[in-house]
Amino acid sequence: MQSDKVQKDEELWYKDAIFYAIDVESFQDSDEDGIGDFQGLIKRIDYIKDLGVDCLWILPFYATPNRDNGYDVKDYYSIDPRMGRLSDFTELVKVAKEHNIRILVDLIVHHTSDEHPWFQAATADPKSKFFEYYVWRSEKPENETKENIFPGQEDSIWSYNKTAGAYYHHMFYNFQPDLNIANKHVQDEIKSIIEFWLSFGVDGFRVDAATHILESKGVNGTRLKRPVGFLKELRKSVTKKSNETILLAEADVEPDKLGLYFGKGERLNMLFNFILDNYIFLALAREEAKPIADWLQNPLPPKKCQWANFLRNLDELDLERLSEEERQDVFKRFAPKEDMRIFNRGIRRRLAPMLEGNRQHLEMVYSLLFALPGSPMLVYGDEIGMGEDLTQEGRGSVRLPMQWSDKKNGGFSKVQRDKVVWPPLEKGPFSYKKINVQSQHQQQHSLLEWMKKLIRIRKHCREIGWGKATLIKTDKPQILAHTMEWRDSILVFVHNLSGKPCSFKLAMRKLHPRQFMVIFQDSDYEPTKEDTTTLELNGYGYRWFRVRRVEEV
Repeated sequence: MQSDKVQKDEELWYKDAIFYAIDVESFQDSDEDGIGDFQGLIKRIDYIKDLGVDCLWILPFYATPNRDNGYDVKDYYSIDPRMGRLSDFTELVKVAKEHNIRILVDLIVHHTSDEHPWFQAATADPKSKFFEYYVWRSEKPENETKENIFPGQEDSIWSYNKTAGAYYHHMFYNFQPDLNIANKHVQDEIKSIIEFWLSFGVDGFRVDAATHILESKGVNGTRLKRPVGFLKELRKSVTKKSNETILLAEADVEPDKLGLYFGKGERLNMLFNFILDNYIFLALAREEAKPIADWLQNPLPPKKCQWANFLRNLDELDLERLSEEERQDVFKRFAPKEDMRIFNRGIRRRLAPMLEGNRQHLEMVYSLLFALPGSPMLVYGDEIGMGEDLTQEGRGSVRLPMQWSDKKNGGFSKVQRDKVVWPPLEKGPFSYKKINVQSQHQQQHSLLEWMKKLIRIRKHCREIGWGKATLIKTDKPQILAHTMEWRDSILVFVHNLSGKPCSFKLAMRKLHPRQFMVIFQDSDYEPTKEDTTTLELNGYGYRWFRVRRVEEV
C-alpha cells in the first residue's frame, strides 16, 4: 500500500516542484560567439542545482529564422545551430538527470515559421496535402471580429501570399502562419514531434498558445470537433513512455473556461496562473489584499492538476484579465512611462526595477509567490534581482544575458559587447557591475542567498503544493492572511502589502497565535502574547508559521 502512495507522489512530482525558466541564448556562452548555448548551460547545472531548482523550462531552441525569439519554428526536429547540436541536448538531459533536475521543452504547434518546409510546400502547390496544414481564404474578410495578438505591430490576422494566390491566417506575426489543428495530418505531425523529444528523455512540454490552438480560425474545417478529445490525445501521447511526463499549458482565459483545460485531471497537468498574476500586481499597486484574497476563495484545480504561479516571464507582464481601470492603476504604479508598456495591455519590465530595487519589497513579493497554492516558477536572473534594458525593442528588454560576475559582459561571454546576443547592462543600479551571481555568493545576506533559503524552506512545506487554502479575515486591508492545510498539518502565512508597519487582528475560531511556530519571517518580532490574536508586521513584512496542536503548546 505504501509503495502505491510513493508511486503516486512521484507521478505528481510537479505538485510542489520549483520551476526555473531559461533562455539558452541568454544564459551562458561557451564557444565565444556571443550567444548562449547548451554547453554553457551544462557548465552552469551545478549553480542551478545549488539554487534548489527541480525543473528547467527551456525556452525555444529549435531551428528558426529567429524573428520572434525562436517561436517561429523552421524545423521541429533540429536545434538552432547557434546553440549547439542534438548531441549537446542529449548531454544536457543526461547531466540534468544526474543532478535530479527535470527538463520541460516548448511545444510550439499553433503556428510555424513561413520558412518551414510545410508552408513552403503549401504555397508552391495549393493542391498538395500541405496546403491543408494551414488556414486559407481566397479573399480577405471585411468584418473580422478577432484582433491580432500584437496590436500596433500587426493590423490584421490575414496576410496575402502571392505564390499561393490566397490569404493565410496568423494570430501572431505575419511570418508565423497558423496551423490547421483540426487537420488529422497536422495532429499526427504533433504526435511525431512529441515522440521525437520524448526519446531524449524530456519530462514534459510547455504548450505554447494553448488557447489559440483550440479556437476556430473562422474557416470551415478549422474547428476542432472535440477539443476535449484532442487534449486527451495530447496527454496520451505525452504519457506513452512515463506517467510522470507532463503538459504545462499557456492558457490565458477567463476563470469559467479553465475547466476545459484541466477536465477532471485527465487533460493538461498544469496551467500558468495568469489570473493570479494579474491579481497579485493589482494588489501590489493598490496595496490592498482583496484581489488575491478573492482569488484564494476560488476552487482549486483537480487533485492531479496544479497551477504554475509566476510573477514575470520572458514575455510582457500581460494584464489582460484586469479591467481598464485596474490596468491603469498597475501602469501608474509600475510602468509610469510609455516605453515601459507594450501592446496596450502589458509591461516590459523585470520585477526588481518595478519595485525600485527595494529589497524588503522584493522579499515580500517572492515570499507571497511561494506561499500561494501552486508550484512557483522563477525566470533566470530573478534570484539576484536582475533589471531590464528599455532601449531594446519589445520583449527584448527583459532577455538580458545572465549576470554571472562584474567582469566583461557580466561573465556571460568574452566577445566584444556589440557581438553579444543582447547587449549586457553596463550602467545603472542593475548593471552587471553591481548585480551579479559572484558578488552575491560572497554575501551572506544577499538576495541570492535569501532566495536559496526560501526555496529550501518551501521544499519542507508540502502543504502549499498539495493542500487546501483558506483565507483568514483581518482588520487591515493591506494584510493578506491565509492557511494551507494538508492531512493533519496547517501552515499560516501573513503578508503586508504596504510599506508601512502595522498591527492586525486575526479572525480565527479554531486557531490561536499561541499555537504558531515561526518557520520563516523577514525579521525578529516580539513574542505573541497568549491573551491576544494580534500580530505585527514591518512594512512589506511577511511571516510563515506552522501550527502546533493545542496539547503541544
